[in-house]
Amino acid sequence: MTEALFGPPSGFLQRLNRAAVAVADLRAAVERFAADGLVPGLELAVLGGTGRGPMLVIDDAGRRTRVLLAELAGEMTRARVPATEDAVATALAAWLARRPVPDEIAAARGLAVLDWTDSARTDLGWRVVVSRGGLVVPWRPSRTATLPLVHQTRSAALGRSAVVAGTLRVQGPVALWTSTGVAGVDTAVLVRPEALLAEMAAAGLRPRDAHVVITPRRPVACADAAVARRLVAEATDAWATVPCGQLADLGWA
Repeated sequence: MTEALFGPPSGFLQRLNRAAVAVADLRAAVERFAADGLVPGLELAVLGGTGRGPMLVIDDAGRRTRVLLAELAGEMTRARVPATEDAVATALAAWLARRPVPDEIAAARGLAVLDWTDSARTDLGWRVVVSRGGLVVPWRPSRTATLPLVHQTRSAALGRSAVVAGTLRVQGPVALWTSTGVAGVDTAVLVRPEALLAEMAAAGLRPRDAHVVITPRRPVACADAAVARRLVAEATDAWATVPCGQLADLGWA
């Protein structure tokens, strides 16, 4: 699941601006964000004396993340974040929205969706995600997460995905399923593909060899194998087609 790390990319003219984001400006943005207390349970602190400059420490429901302010400021500069107070504050908020998901939050709220398992975007696997401020953020178990906790979190996420609300639209030989409660978790419906096929049959579409056409965080298309292959061949983004009968064989990303 890839997103622009600091929010939507800046405009063309702004990308020509190569002014560097200063550590002092980033530190000021952190201090303002911490003082506002907009995210309950999220604690931010800037610690010095590391020998490499000040460090941002994030404590979120027991999960601690550390990053050198100089490194974060450098990433913002390379991403062409304008070196202004408002732009740095906005970029910081976007970066914090993508912070690691705490284990206990994943256990309580996680959903199971399909995601790419490789950089080439050819293989799919299940992943636990959490919806956060309009984003779908993947959960990666912390170093202290036990194997039983990982199994329990994944099992609970599968259960929640089985009841994710959505709408089905049939157009010719293709059915398109879109989640309605949480944006970007459309593939959650594939936890129970038989429910999708039953809904399609009720709408008058009964493919002999049902395949789903998937790209993570997009609506799910389902059609007969030949139609599904044609959809993938005509697509401009990375898509994968999977026989409905093989969805249960997919592992975890």
